[in-house]
Order: sequence, then structure tokens, then C-alpha cells
Amino acid sequence: MIDHLLVALIDALHRSFDAALLQRQAVEERFQVDVFLGDISFETSYSLPGEEHPARVRADLSFDWPTWSQTAYRSWSIGETPSELPEVIVEVALRIQRLAEPPALDTVAAVLPPESPHLGPDALVRTSATIEQVLEDGPGRLGAPVRWAVEATYEGSIRFEEHHLEDPSTIAPTIDGLTRWVSSVLVQLADLPLAFLPPDPREAA
Repeated sequence: MIDHLLVALIDALHRSFDAALLQRQAVEERFQVDVFLGDISFETSYSLPGEEHPARVRADLSFDWPTWSQTAYRSWSIGETPSELPEVIVEVALRIQRLAEPPALDTVAAVLPPESPHLGPDALVRTSATIEQVLEDGPGRLGAPVRWAVEATYEGSIRFEEHHLEDPSTIAPTIDGLTRWVSSVLVQLADLPLAFLPPDPREAA
């Protein structure tokens, strides 16, 4: 069973982000199992407190528990020594949305570091950044841009050590480090001098 380890990580995430007063986007939370490959994934989203819906800045977090980690954990749980200890693949997408005009890329890039602080032995590395442009929909044609968004994606992994397997509560300091970093970047993104559109009730539904 992987439940006590993976659920401990999810519980630590909820506790840490809630303690930081970040606002969970409950409608965006998903726990999924790939019935063909056996991989398990958990996705959640957080914004700064007091943000309207949809939020101006948001962090989308994804945790993937691959089949080989499941196998390694099962081996350890029955007293065998796995060739590698399990790990969780992590992806964090930091998003600015509802922009009223094209963003100044240099301004945004200045608060998006090339990597996160280390989460255990490794850091999350920025792998891509995209600009999204939504066009007005007209009869038979696409009209002028009506809003923009910017998203930067960070990828990496959290590698479990023996003491994490023996006592899942020891995962908490690693998750707290992730929380501090995400919170800091969200605040910096929200403080940028960017023009935002008012919330669209259709997006909040």
C-alpha cells in the first residue's frame, strides 16, 4: 500500500499551504489513477488570500507517483531493499491571468527565478514560459485580443529518504520549503505593475 506515504505528502501540502494563508481552489483539485499504467497523480491549485475568482495570480501544482516508485515502496514495506528509493515527480505552474494588455516580459521574468530552492537534494527547474492571448470571437472570424496570460512551469522531483519511509511526518519540512517559495513568487507576481481586467462571472462559475 502506498496510501500512508502519498496521502501523508498530500496532507502535509494542505496543512502547509493553509498555514501560509494561501487560498485553495477546491474545484481544481484532482486525484487520479491511470488504470492502464498504474501511475497516480494529484493536482491542486492555490492563490493569494482575498483574490477574486478567477484569481489574478495562481499556482497549479501536480504530483505524480510513477509505477516504479510504487514498486520500490512495496519492496521496502515488505523488508526488501529496492535498487532505488521512491520519488514523486513535481510540476509547479505559476500563472498570471486576466491581463488587460500584453505583459512586459522583462518585468515578469525578473521575478521568475531559473529554479526553486532545493527540495531535499534537488530543485525544481524552470522548463518553459508561455504567453497566452485570447481573441474575441466574432461571426466567421477571430477579432482583436481581449486578454492575456503568462505561465511559467517548473519541474523536478522530491526524492524520499529512508527516514521519510519510516516516518512520513518528516516530509513536512520539504513541503514547507515548497510553500515558502510558491508564496513568495505569487506575492512578487501580484505586486508587478500590470493592468488586470475585472473578474468575468462566467469564468468563476
